[in-house]
Amino acid sequence: MTEFTPSRRAYLGGIGAAATAGLAGCLGGGNGGGSLDELTVAHMPIFPDLQYYVMEGEGYFDEIDASIDGREFTDGPAIIQAYGGGDIDIAMFGIVPAMIVIDRGLPAKVTATNIKEPMGIMVHEDLQAMWDEHGADAFGVWEEEKGEKFQFGTFPQGSVPDVLLRYWLSDKVGVDPESAVEITEIGGANAVFQAIVNDEINGTSIMEPVPTRVSSTDSPVSMFRTAAEIMPGQPAAVTLMSDEVRDSDLATQFLEQHVRATDFINENPDTTADIVESGIGMDRDLARQALDSPLSNFVTDPAEIENGTEIFAEFAYDNGQIDQQLTLDDIFDYSVYENL
Repeated sequence: MTEFTPSRRAYLGGIGAAATAGLAGCLGGGNGGGSLDELTVAHMPIFPDLQYYVMEGEGYFDEIDASIDGREFTDGPAIIQAYGGGDIDIAMFGIVPAMIVIDRGLPAKVTATNIKEPMGIMVHEDLQAMWDEHGADAFGVWEEEKGEKFQFGTFPQGSVPDVLLRYWLSDKVGVDPESAVEITEIGGANAVFQAIVNDEINGTSIMEPVPTRVSSTDSPVSMFRTAAEIMPGQPAAVTLMSDEVRDSDLATQFLEQHVRATDFINENPDTTADIVESGIGMDRDLARQALDSPLSNFVTDPAEIENGTEIFAEFAYDNGQIDQQLTLDDIFDYSVYENL
């Protein structure tokens, strides 16, 4: 790991505290010890949560011995707060927010992943040309020529896209995210897309369908690095379950349908594109293109993201997002998937 400067630590150290507002004194989970005849499932309208929309759209939830109360959120920190308030039984959200929940003492573990290596770093074509000649010094050249720092925009601090961006900048490129560039928080994938096409930002760290949507416009921003190039096995959205759910038959039932949804996505891209349009709100034709993207790697087995999760856990700890160095055993409960 690259050594972090004091100023960078000070800047990032507040991420965990900000993202977990409302957690103190709220360490209950989901139904609060009540009946499990209903499961509240948090999710976001993003590609890495596509299994949720398939399960909902194809009627797979009917195979679970509990009613499903789906609740849509725009970002991981909002789900953390709801989880801390005891409002959520299952959360389909980023690995870093999941780590924050576990680190703060909430009784929950990750039982499945939804996708691996789904992020991409997109940058302005002018920076790409500068990079060919100057490498990482391109950020300095950009600032000198444009009169302002290169501006990235992505999900809020502590989210998976944000952490991957900072990891790429600091550990792979070798620049300080605080001084070399500006990083703007943007809530939601559609808002990131709008910021790109409106020339409000020069680049982003983001998942599908944003790259495909951007490629259909005349924006000068395009894909520069994929997650597979930056971090093989990079984690993103995962399925986190409360201990109460994991100790019940509902955990197995939910993951059985999750596997069905993963298989459905990989085997039926045309129908899945219809589900993306109705569930996430992306044009069907663009959705179909996005499903062929190298970023669309849908899986369920949590072992698929072990390598990237270890890196993310170390990075999150170094940055002060979590207070303890979480191990894979702290984060994952492999037994539910392995016993399917």
